Amino acid sequence: MKQLTFILLFIPLIGCKQNSKSEFIALGSNKSSIQERTKLNNNNVLKYVKYKSDVVVLTNATVFDGKGNPAKENQTLIVENGYFQAIGQSSEINIPKGATIIDLKGKTVIPGIVGVHNHLHIPGFPFVGETASKLYLASGVTTIQTCGSASPKQEIELSKKIEQGKFIGPNIITSGPYFTGKGGNPNMIIPRNENHIKDTIQYWTEKGVRWFKVYRHITPSDLEVIIKEAHKRNAKVTGHLCSITFEQATNFGIDGIEHGLNSTSDFRKNKTFGICDGSREYIDELDIKSEEVKRLQQLMIDSNVFLTSTLAIYESSIPNRAFADERALKIMSPFLKSQYLERRNDFDNQKSSDNVRESRLKRIMEFEYQFFKMGGTLTAGVDAGRHVLPGFGDQRNFELLKEAGFTSEEAIKIMTSNGAEVLSNSEIGVIENGKKADFVVINGDIKENIRNVELVFKDGYGYDPKLILEELNGKFGE
Repeated sequence: MKQLTFILLFIPLIGCKQNSKSEFIALGSNKSSIQERTKLNNNNVLKYVKYKSDVVVLTNATVFDGKGNPAKENQTLIVENGYFQAIGQSSEINIPKGATIIDLKGKTVIPGIVGVHNHLHIPGFPFVGETASKLYLASGVTTIQTCGSASPKQEIELSKKIEQGKFIGPNIITSGPYFTGKGGNPNMIIPRNENHIKDTIQYWTEKGVRWFKVYRHITPSDLEVIIKEAHKRNAKVTGHLCSITFEQATNFGIDGIEHGLNSTSDFRKNKTFGICDGSREYIDELDIKSEEVKRLQQLMIDSNVFLTSTLAIYESSIPNRAFADERALKIMSPFLKSQYLERRNDFDNQKSSDNVRESRLKRIMEFEYQFFKMGGTLTAGVDAGRHVLPGFGDQRNFELLKEAGFTSEEAIKIMTSNGAEVLSNSEIGVIENGKKADFVVINGDIKENIRNVELVFKDGYGYDPKLILEELNGKFGE
């Protein structure tokens, strides 16, 4: 298997203006310039566009607003210059003359998915951004936060190309390189001292990065510095934790935590402070409904720390669940497909399914469900890898959230408006008058199949997912 190589560029700079954590500003919220910023300017991009009218009217749709409210049927939506102008019962909406009208009878409209753990790399490949961005968009993902970058410079360049209309894909909220500690991945930043952290954060925030991710071996002292410096520079910090507990990270001021129960070291036995050690019996034995778990979750909620669900990637490690669908098999490169078939053969030769990992998945689901029901901000992302592809894995997350007990309305909220909330962007993630009209048209009832994506609207353009996917066969992971 190819080795994952992180391309890290580090140049110390000084003099960056500092801002407080309370001054987070949503990027790209100027309505008057939305079409100018994203005007598609070449045939290689326009060929995927099915609708590009200034005024589009969608009639007879079933609409999920992204806020958790019950779906509404027989709705008409008027979109003008990329923004929702009117939404309501079809009998109550006046259709403007000259508008492009799309009849959505028997179809469902949801906000564009906002993925907040949506990498542009996978194990063995430090940058798969161009293919991944197309997969995300074709699957209905219109905004991503990359949650750690293996190739920050390429990520930033791709984000700019998409914003300028030179390439298709979701709006990309870029990340800096990962921070870890001694014993961690040597291709990540292992801080030498406090100035090393400060200079690294300054360099990347001046490049436009607004997110940093800490990884399993980060030290408590380094995490405190990272959070402090990131917040000074209008950036946020999330983490895949182990050396540091959820409670400690929350008290340090972290903004978000990834993977839920699977990375919760608070309940490990014989754990050393600041070290990724201790036993993991808790994953099988911990009472999720216990007061100690609820106290931890309440601390996170009171401190406005969000939790990101990544159910699809965990499921891919469970033998009796680890099956790639036909769409993924078509799009995987021969190399990735051979890897999958080898893993699948190993699973098939096992005498029984992995009941332990199956049980753990259910407990991870229970942890996330309880956090959400207590009032916590639960988000979702694909964390692509193995046979879980960008976009396709986001769709699978919806199905797994439903399996966890969430309603369709709640699952969509987790995957749309909650993601927008943690990105401090109030214009996306919901279907509402005056909001940005990034949305997805599903052919049929989303409760039955979220995978039937028929149209994806983003920045005033309606993309045809089938045209996008047709060109990707065999290309992901080349």
